Parts: sequence; C-alpha cells; structure tokens
Amino acid sequence: MIRAALVVAAFALAGAIAARAEGPAPLYWQDPDGKPFYAASPKKTEAGKDYRAVFEDGAAAAPAVSPPPAADRRVLYYRNPMGLPDTSPRPKKDSMGMDYPPVYADDGSRDDPPGTVRITPGRLQTLGVRTAVAEMRETAGRTIRATGTLQFDERHLATVTTKVAGWIERLAVAATGDPVRRGQMLAEVYSPDLVASEEEYLVAARMGGAMATASMQRLRALDVPDDEIARLRRTGRSSRRIAIIAPSDGTVIDKPVQEGMRVNAGEPLYRTADLSSVWLIAQVQEQDIGSIAPGQLARALFVAFPGRTFEGKIEFIYPSLSAETRTARVRIVIPNADGVLRAAMFANVMLDGAPGAGPVLSVPASAVLDSGTRQVVLVDRGAGRFEPRQVRLGVHGDDRVQVLDGIAPGDRVVVGANFLIDAESNLRAALQGFTDGARPKSAQQGVTP
Repeated sequence: MIRAALVVAAFALAGAIAARAEGPAPLYWQDPDGKPFYAASPKKTEAGKDYRAVFEDGAAAAPAVSPPPAADRRVLYYRNPMGLPDTSPRPKKDSMGMDYPPVYADDGSRDDPPGTVRITPGRLQTLGVRTAVAEMRETAGRTIRATGTLQFDERHLATVTTKVAGWIERLAVAATGDPVRRGQMLAEVYSPDLVASEEEYLVAARMGGAMATASMQRLRALDVPDDEIARLRRTGRSSRRIAIIAPSDGTVIDKPVQEGMRVNAGEPLYRTADLSSVWLIAQVQEQDIGSIAPGQLARALFVAFPGRTFEGKIEFIYPSLSAETRTARVRIVIPNADGVLRAAMFANVMLDGAPGAGPVLSVPASAVLDSGTRQVVLVDRGAGRFEPRQVRLGVHGDDRVQVLDGIAPGDRVVVGANFLIDAESNLRAALQGFTDGARPKSAQQGVTP
C-alpha cells in the first residue's frame, strides 16, 4: 500500500517537472512600473500589481524555446573575466586566479549591436537602474532661461555740451546722481565769443533790418536761450554768463567738469539718463532663438531683491550672435518707476517660449547622455540588456526633450544610473575590435570542449 502511494507520488512529481520543462523559466521578475526593483520569484507590489516575468529573449510573458543543455552547447572560446582583449581556445585562469568564462555559439550577445551591455538582476538593483517609456506628448510653452545685464535706455540718454569755448563760473547741478528737469539751468559759462555775439546783436538791433535778424539767428545757433535774447532786447546790455540748460528730464550719470575749468566747444559737461525704464540685455542660447519673438513676456530676478520678480517684454533680438559663446543678445524693456534698478546689475532671466504645433516623441531629459558631439540614450531590450542608441534631438523643455530620430514610441530608455551603464558600453564597444582581431583562429571557428 505504501509502495503504491510512493509510486503514484513519484509519477506526479515527474509529470510536474515535465510540465515545467515545456517552457523556459523566467530569468527574474521586474517591477511592472519600471522601477529598479527585482525578485527571484513571483511577487506583488504594494498596490497589488504582479511583477512581470522576464525571459532570456527579453519577452515579458510569452515562453520561448529552451536553450540546449549546457553539455551540448558548443564553446567558441573563453574570454577574459575582466573584459580585456584576451581570449583562449581552452579553459584557463587569469593572473588573479579567476576562471575565463566560456562564450557559446548560441550566446545571444553575439547578435547584439556593438556596445550592448548585459547586467544581472542583482547588479541592476544595486545600480538603481530606472527606466521610462518614450512617448508622444503635446508640447506646451516652455521656459527659456538666460542671463542678462542691465543698461540705460539708449533712447533716453543725453549729453549736455556748449558750442563755444569758455570757462565754467558756476555749477547749479554739481553732483552725479542729481535729478534734473527739462529746461532746468545746469551751469553758467563765461565765453568771450558769446559776449561778442551779444554785443553784435545789440548794435544790429539798434540799426534794425536784416542784420538784426541775422545776429539773432546766430545767437540761437549757439544755444543762447530765447529768454536771454528777450532780456537783451529789454535791457540793452550783454551778459557775462550764459546759462547751460538741461535738454530733457533725467538723472545725472556723469559730470566730468568742475567750477573754474576751461571747456572747449563740443566738450561734454553732463551726461543724463531717464531711469523710468531700463534695458535688460539677455544672452540667449542659439538653439532657443527660434522659440522667442518681440512682444513676448520676460521675467527677471536680481540678487539685490530676493523674492521680487521684475517683468518686461522682449523688444528686439539683435541680428548677430557671439562667435565665442554662441548666444544672441535679446533686448528686454523693464519699467523702473521706483528707480531701484541700476545699470550693470546682473539678472537671471526667464522667457516664455512659444508652444509647439502638436504632439512629439519625447523622453525625460535625464535619459540623454550628451558628449557635446553626439547624444545617446540607452534602450532597455529586456533580460538585462541595454543598447546605446545615437539620437537626434529637437526642442528642449523643462524636464523633457524631443527626439527626432533614433528611437520609436514605446521604447523603454534608462533614466537612472545611465552614466554607469554608458561607461561600460563604451568600454565594450572599444574592446570589441581588439577582441575580434586578437581572437585565436580556433576560437573564431569554434572549439568543442
């Protein structure tokens, strides 16, 4: 009786083993959301979702044909355990006593693209590899970041000069930073030429006729104010000093003269600027120029005013780029009613870029490895295989980047620990040529152990 029960149990166990042998066993189970969590047996997430099984061929559920038993597999050669370009037609050990692992004829890695990396489940979890799906997304308006420097509005700058040589006998405005109003007297200048011209006008006025008109026009050409000409006609006496008048409202930003100095005709006495608005010259990267246009909103942050945002509008994009920095100058006009903004202040600038025309294929920005000459993403091909793909990029967003070529929608790309995988991928791609060239002829043709 007992023997019969044991026989039945043995047959049942044999049937279960045979049933399991019909298809390959999964290599491991992976978190269904692509998180860097793996298991050696079936498991559920905290949300109750089943971990997906990963098979040798990278499929997530469909069984594949089992590989032939190890005893029947044909060994091509034995490779260096440290990845060096050193192979052997027969088993051997390296200088540290490590066994050379065999490379089989049916090893799928021989068909992988150059640079493909295979990583065991345990190492995947140690590296913290995370992946994300390349997908089509609508492109919204993005924020373009730049740096900039304030300068005076060139349209509201004025230089005060005199058209005759003379001596400054009095400065009514004597300090840089003083505010001035249009028509305000800034200084008084003694000029022998002006005194002579006034005397000439008085003589011509007494004689009347065309000479008086010509003398008056000459005084006006020398910037003698109309009220001074009226005083001449009224009093009949020339003045020793001639007033220098402010041409517009503003603030004195430069005063190179002092009382008693002699000045020549055309020499600057004052420079003034209207500070009610200022120009912010932003340096925008070349690839972002196509996303901005005059009239768009801009925001600026200054270290002098933490927590305060100054708003303005793009007025002009300069027609040339800097050959050294590959940036274009963008002029932004910012109101400065309270006068707190000053020339040469440094700013962090945010520009509102124009939205795209429709959905585009994009990946997280962290998935892209940019060497400066090429851009690469690592595609998860399943079963711990990661293939480097060179991509062509388009528009950059705040946290995503458009991919124009190199991958397809649905491809899963690495977004975490990709630098570590890329380093190993580059090493393997570099060594592949050496390995193929240095491989023994017997290894290339295959060696049966």
